[in-house]
Amino acid sequence: MMSAAQSQTLESKLEALQCHFTWDLNPGRSKLFRVRDKLEDIGPEEGNSWLGHIYNLRGYIQYKLGFTEDAQSLFNQATEALRLTRGAEEGRWLVVNYGNLAWLHHHLGKQEESQAYLSKVDALMKKYPSPSQDELHPEIYAEKAWTLMKFSTDQKLLAADYFERAIRMQPDMVEWNTSRVLALESASYNEGPEADILQKLRIAKEQDPENFYLAAKYLEERGKKGESIEDEARELGRQVLRNPVSSYSGMKALLWVYRKYLSIDEAITLAEEALKQHPDVRYLKSCVALCYKWKIILSRDSRPNKNMIERAISLHEEVISLYPQSSLVKKIDLAKMYINSKYSQAKADQIFQELLESDLEPADKQMLYTNYAYHLFYHLNDSDRATQYHMRAAEIPHESSFRERSIRVLTQIRDRKKDRMCREVEKFLSNLQKPQCF
Repeated sequence: MMSAAQSQTLESKLEALQCHFTWDLNPGRSKLFRVRDKLEDIGPEEGNSWLGHIYNLRGYIQYKLGFTEDAQSLFNQATEALRLTRGAEEGRWLVVNYGNLAWLHHHLGKQEESQAYLSKVDALMKKYPSPSQDELHPEIYAEKAWTLMKFSTDQKLLAADYFERAIRMQPDMVEWNTSRVLALESASYNEGPEADILQKLRIAKEQDPENFYLAAKYLEERGKKGESIEDEARELGRQVLRNPVSSYSGMKALLWVYRKYLSIDEAITLAEEALKQHPDVRYLKSCVALCYKWKIILSRDSRPNKNMIERAISLHEEVISLYPQSSLVKKIDLAKMYINSKYSQAKADQIFQELLESDLEPADKQMLYTNYAYHLFYHLNDSDRATQYHMRAAEIPHESSFRERSIRVLTQIRDRKKDRMCREVEKFLSNLQKPQCF
């Protein structure tokens, strides 16, 4: 039994660790489920240099969700995966993993085991010091950066900075540079395009030629510049089909390229072919469902036939069942497909009502309210209730594209001065709370 002083000393040592438990990763449960599902879809592909990091993060998420036995199993799998990918029994790349295990045993009340992992961390820190006295070890920077990329779109620039620091000290890690460039590319959507992102993607692709996700992003950026990329995109599609199935295969990124620069029909054909080859892979089912959503909700060139609509609806229902804790977006998409295809207005209303009555976190409620407001306005001709739901979305102090869209609609109502709710909207906007991050 530890004394109070010993317990306090252990707590202070744990707080000083660099691991998932000390990186302020505190999203809501819905975000945890979404990230967990994305990590599971990566799969345990042999040779994946991030496999140890994947198990580490999955273990932390399972802990946060209350599944401590799963967490311990995944942390142990992370240990083995890190040893295999690094080709050695020990190294500084185990510091985060051992830190996680120290914290987990502490929370389980197993203080001796916790102290044992703390001792392992201390031994690794002494044996493998950081090349720079004032900075973390590059392996720690890299894992922290990779973790932030999975959790938060608004921390991509911070992740890129951590990767940059790691690369300066250990420049031979190709996957770190690839991830750094992908973080910069992703951040450019929110922060504005970086002037030389195309050049960075080109160099990264030359260094990491087998990374098809990177190749798809490079093609997308070239397409934005007006280059003709259709033939290269089709060739990349053939390569992706020959590769092992994984969300890291580049399939979904390439489908976005097909949608923008080829056609939605070609995207459907590619995704369906991949699913035909691997009919039981839920990730591929979600890719095919996404393509049909584009066709039914976004396509302007042709009216989907009944068979296509039924295929799309059936796929969405199956994907919802395969991702039971992270399917809110798919449920909203399904309702939109019922509406846009004129297949069943009543079914769409039922889906929306069930979602409105469900227990959702604030950010998810905001997304739902904005989508439901558009449904009320455009499909039910109920402008007053639409305005009310836009206000409900906007009053949730979470910064997002949905909040921005609702505020934009409300601002237009205020400025036109024709709507009977104009004064109510004007008062609402003047009192609107500034957004905060959840």
